[in-house]
Amino acid sequence: MKKRIVLTGGPGGGKTTAIDLLRREFSKQIVVVPESATILFGGGIKRNESPHLIKAHQQAIFNLQKHLEHIQRTEHPNRLMLCDRGSLDGLAYWPDEPSAFFDCLKTDLHTELTQYDAVIFFETAAKSGQSIHSNNPVRNESDKQAILLDDKLQAIWSQHPNFNLVKSSESFIQKVMFGIETIKKVMDSYKA
Repeated sequence: MKKRIVLTGGPGGGKTTAIDLLRREFSKQIVVVPESATILFGGGIKRNESPHLIKAHQQAIFNLQKHLEHIQRTEHPNRLMLCDRGSLDGLAYWPDEPSAFFDCLKTDLHTELTQYDAVIFFETAAKSGQSIHSNNPVRNESDKQAILLDDKLQAIWSQHPNFNLVKSSESFIQKVMFGIETIKKVMDSYKA
């Protein structure tokens, strides 16, 4: 199978909830790559608004993402890989031109997009007027910031040829269930 799917979207989109449910339901068929930013910022590194430090954070997140994907692929070569965010997410946080992001990381948009077989984008709940605040202490964006980040991320990831949008909904349960159904359809398409 050896397929790689990135689940991404604005803060508070429901992707982590969907991943937790999928991990329970399909534990023998999938392997999950955890979110690199949560590992970094949850591990004692503080966020900082200095452009220099934002760039350093995004470099660390990008490299950690790449290594985590490699580790999971090596340990589970025959499972479908679900990535909680992907290598291009840092571009939405980058405080400079996109070309500087790619130059710094010695890559390009095409190379990063082709690393993934599909993209499932969970639109932030803030777009339907819902609050994004949760128990995640690493998540510190306001609802307005979440919408801006969602727009940036969607502009980046929608360039993937297999882009799947899970729109925000007033019902979080319906949204997550639609997201899970979308993920299952993508998974099923790789079984054939």
